[in-house]
Amino acid sequence: MTLLLGPPGCGKTTILRALAGVLDHSLEVEGQVSYNGFKLDEFIPQKTAVYVSQNDLHIPEMTVRETFDFSARCQGVGRMAEIVKELGKREKEAGIVPDPDVEAYMKELSIEGSRRSIHTDYILKILGLDICSGVIVGDAMRRGISGGEKRRVTLGEMIVGQSRTFFMDEISNGLDSSTAFQILSCLQHSVHVMETTALVSLLQPDPEIFNLFDDVILMAEGRTIYHGPRDHVLEFFESCGFKCPERKSPADFLHEVISRKDQAQYWYLPDSPYHYVSVEQFSQRFNSFSVGEELLKELSRPLSVLKKNKDALSFNRYSLSKRQLFRACCSREWLLAKRSPHVYVMRSIQLFVLAIFTMTVFLRTRMGVDAIHANLYMGSLFFLLLMITINNNPEMTMILSRLPVFYKQRNMYFYPAWAFSLPSSVLKIPHSVLAAFLLTSLTYYVIGYSPEASRFFCQFLLLFEVHLVSGSQLRALASVFRTYMAATVAGSFATFASLSLGGFILPLPYIPTWMSWAFWLSPLSYAEIGITVNEFRSPRWEKISSGNESLGEQVMRRRGILHEDDFYWISLGGLFCYAVILTTIFTLALTYLRAPSKSRAMISSEMLSQLQDRSESENEEELRTEPSSDSPLLSNMDGSSDRVNKKKGNMILPFEPVTLSFENVQYFVEMPQGMKIKGATHKQLLRDITGVFRPRVLTALMGASGAGKTTLFDVLSGRKTVGTIYGDIRVKGYPKFQETFSRISGYCEQNDIHSPNITVEESVMHSAWLRLGSEINNDMKKAFVNEVLETIELDEIKDTLVGIPGTSGLSIEQRKRLTFAVELVANPSIMFIDEPTTGLDARTAAIVMRVVKNVVNTGRTVVCTIHQPSIDIFESFNELILIKKGGQIIYFGDLGWHSKSVIDYFEAIPGVPKIKKNYNPAAWMLEVTSTSVEKQLGVDYAEIYKDSPLYQSAKRLVEKLSKPPPGSNELQFDTRFPVSAWGQFTACFWKHSLSYWRNPEYNLKRISFSYVSSLFFGLLFWNRGRTIEKEQDLFNVAGFLFTSMTFLGVNNCLSVQHAVIKERLVMYRERFAGMYSTHAYSIAQIVIEIPYVIIVSSIFGTTTYFTIGFQSSLYKFMWYIGAQFFTILYLVYLGMLIISMSPSTQIASVYASSFFTISNLFTGFLIPKPKIPWWWSWCYWICPSAWSFNAFVTSQYGDLNKEIEAFGERKQVNEFLRDYLGFQNDHLPIVATVIVALPLIFASLFVIMIAKVNFQRR
Repeated sequence: MTLLLGPPGCGKTTILRALAGVLDHSLEVEGQVSYNGFKLDEFIPQKTAVYVSQNDLHIPEMTVRETFDFSARCQGVGRMAEIVKELGKREKEAGIVPDPDVEAYMKELSIEGSRRSIHTDYILKILGLDICSGVIVGDAMRRGISGGEKRRVTLGEMIVGQSRTFFMDEISNGLDSSTAFQILSCLQHSVHVMETTALVSLLQPDPEIFNLFDDVILMAEGRTIYHGPRDHVLEFFESCGFKCPERKSPADFLHEVISRKDQAQYWYLPDSPYHYVSVEQFSQRFNSFSVGEELLKELSRPLSVLKKNKDALSFNRYSLSKRQLFRACCSREWLLAKRSPHVYVMRSIQLFVLAIFTMTVFLRTRMGVDAIHANLYMGSLFFLLLMITINNNPEMTMILSRLPVFYKQRNMYFYPAWAFSLPSSVLKIPHSVLAAFLLTSLTYYVIGYSPEASRFFCQFLLLFEVHLVSGSQLRALASVFRTYMAATVAGSFATFASLSLGGFILPLPYIPTWMSWAFWLSPLSYAEIGITVNEFRSPRWEKISSGNESLGEQVMRRRGILHEDDFYWISLGGLFCYAVILTTIFTLALTYLRAPSKSRAMISSEMLSQLQDRSESENEEELRTEPSSDSPLLSNMDGSSDRVNKKKGNMILPFEPVTLSFENVQYFVEMPQGMKIKGATHKQLLRDITGVFRPRVLTALMGASGAGKTTLFDVLSGRKTVGTIYGDIRVKGYPKFQETFSRISGYCEQNDIHSPNITVEESVMHSAWLRLGSEINNDMKKAFVNEVLETIELDEIKDTLVGIPGTSGLSIEQRKRLTFAVELVANPSIMFIDEPTTGLDARTAAIVMRVVKNVVNTGRTVVCTIHQPSIDIFESFNELILIKKGGQIIYFGDLGWHSKSVIDYFEAIPGVPKIKKNYNPAAWMLEVTSTSVEKQLGVDYAEIYKDSPLYQSAKRLVEKLSKPPPGSNELQFDTRFPVSAWGQFTACFWKHSLSYWRNPEYNLKRISFSYVSSLFFGLLFWNRGRTIEKEQDLFNVAGFLFTSMTFLGVNNCLSVQHAVIKERLVMYRERFAGMYSTHAYSIAQIVIEIPYVIIVSSIFGTTTYFTIGFQSSLYKFMWYIGAQFFTILYLVYLGMLIISMSPSTQIASVYASSFFTISNLFTGFLIPKPKIPWWWSWCYWICPSAWSFNAFVTSQYGDLNKEIEAFGERKQVNEFLRDYLGFQNDHLPIVATVIVALPLIFASLFVIMIAKVNFQRR
């Protein structure tokens, strides 16, 4: 078992991925990797080896056990079936009767494709996940397992199979040292007993964990410094002149001895002057070291490819048969459907409500069988197609949300792409059947279509296929474009292009000849033909209208779709072919396209030049420096250099020291509905928590993963949004009020949540701007920001965009430091720091903890949760609160010199094993207080603590500090926020403007979409507005105005939702911190949209106005551009309002599609205002798009006196508009007032919803 060590950015992840065979194939790789003499292209490395990523990617709706079971099912049993068969054969030959339990266990392991695996239970137990195996994994918006438990799920998902080679990347992040030791001990046992191979990357391994490994690889700057036995690594560095101190963790020493800033303190040759040894020099010395020479000899010996070397390798891509893979993925898809019933229920309710609207608007008692009402029948049929198409909108977001997990599992050959795509498509068929039947059964006879039963079922069958095709199209586009913004733009364009070319908006005879081919490429053309033929070829439309032509034929001829009954079946066949083709595209895209490319942190060439100059000067200075006994390098907590010490006069901003006391704190959460049925209504997560946090005292909050550390933090800091809290919490002896407490507290969350499109410096500056009071001027704020950046060593990457975790921008450890900087710059009196060293290497962790210690020394109150502290870091704390699983305190008191107080306390408990010499006290403490040891000893640590003098001392301290000191005043502020309302708005607007400017995925794509769609409509409706001779010419222009308005509006409405939801979690964090009023945030987001909407509306309006051929009138042109601007603006604000009312983009897409469908119905195009039943007329007046449609049509043609032929009679255009559509030119001022007011209404509602609604559950 080999340990891989090295500072962040040295190439650990790259080498792990290269050895596992999962590097991007587009990368150029030199050298050779072989397994048992076989090169990587001679077998399947992804099935032979397991790569455990440092990113936790899981489906949040699945439970821990379900995640493991699915993984075990897909990875198969490996060679276990052969082993069991051979074992049975040899037992039979030897006459051995196997133990029944052992035999049952072995046979269970060898069953291929099993839904549940006993091996899963074993892995759950090893990882300590058995107690939460039935809990969903969750994500940032859904409460699930803790961060440490999620890290273990990532590990367990990979090792639950039968692979014999493991490459594990930072698997102990977020785990307490006891759990990490247990997991790695089991891994060591597997390596030694089962003869497996493991290469594990760790950041801060304890000496106990370090000693579990056989070999060590130390990397830096992409080079190998040491690769060999663990026992000789310290010997190698001693040969180079560097020695590890006695109480120093070897892993910490190895991280620091290769650091330019920390190396000097370990020089131990008094007779020789210290000189800096570079990474390249270390690497050269290793080659001449005995271990290095032996390694080179071993690599030079060829390995013969023997049969026994082949047994451990996999030569098949997949572990299961195609049928078993399909069944496994179908089971998971069905499970996910059951876990998201709200999406399907909402979609069904949406269709039901829309069907009620439709059948009562197009009521049969108001529609006759004649030429005028035939247009309404056509409109109702088109609306049915529109409804059934838009009902599938959530399909795209559902697929996009699952793609990251799919790419991970596809690359590990869990299953092929078709095993994901076919269940995703096939299992949607029942919903398509339900949707089509619901819509047809509710509307068919109420609207008054042809009464024959056969035509009812024909319409049902056609709507069913349209639903299938629209879902297949969205899934295919999601798989091709792979990001939400690009897929949304493509989906909007494909849907509305298909609708525009379908034959209703612009009939086939009016489509330009050179574009008529596009009509036959549109799936909705076949749907329009099929549903029209089914209705207008019925007997009731056969009466002769004019000449020798029936009324039905006349209607179809006008639309250019005069076909016989047989074309209905051709249409069905065409739609079926489209469903198959689109599903094939979906599968091929999943098979061959890679996950969206990752962009990494970058710095400017100017900054790079500065860093190189600084590095050279530091190197020259260090070469002239010799270590001395009084050197500041040796005086720090961890022995590493302190950049802050080199600065004179560090800034100390004024603050008020505070004490936080809490007594008998209890916290309960509601149980899921399924558990309530069984009688369990609530679960208690915290029990009788009593303690105090004091100024100048650094407190560690520790416990096993899942014990309730973060829960206690959230309760004390006021971050909980669900559950019930009991107990007494006081600040300076006064009851805690959240509004004032948030002003003087800082909370560094475990999940590093930041705006992705601003830089590191801008993130910190934004926090300082809003959280430091107005008494501190901007120059002081900027100076303080720079000092914090330098202190936490973020100044070198201050111009780097933060990016999205796991995808772009900063690394995990850089994000962790940024989180700390954002809170530190707020100058808080009390800081809650959740796992400050998780994800950091030993040296960076020491830097962060040194800064924490400096903060405490200024008189602030600081408390940290911490999982795997080194001896140095653990003993830098003053006090300890230790919590056991179940949320009970088992120790609260001083640590003592070299942790003597806590060691003496637990060693005094009978049966507790004594600590070994130089053993990490933190690791020992977590081991002896684990649940297993507690059961073994038959004791309850919580009860022992309550009976101890330590508890009585804590009670007295809490009672004392729960009373206000004489002469003290309760925390009060003149204003709710540190900065004025204008200052809050300015800061939020500044941040939004930077985010929008650096977000081309959103803004450039919607601007490009506007231009492309304007060209599309301009070519499709070329000069249609110039000549108006009959009613169909006017309908064609109205069709363009209706479609383009909806087309552009839907795209902007859906696109803005992703931009808003991406910042929503950041807003929740900043709102809890009391940085600003939600009004300032939301108004800034409203205002920043205006310039981009001006660009979008100007591009689209200018291009289409002249290509469509509207009148050359400045007045009409400005009306057209103005109507475009306000229409797009209020639809953007509508999208923002909808996402503010929705917990997810899936639900938001249901709300949005419902709105647009109803809006399209009452716009006045599908059914004119005079034809709308009186009981629905109010819907017309409150429909925003009806006012926009009125503005577009009336401003262009409301004053036109030209006579046209309209339904067989001559009428002036303005009269026809008044009589048929209900539009009058003298009403334009009222129309203008309404469309100007609509953005204000939706924006105001967005401001209210952001302030009142919070979907975060914690």
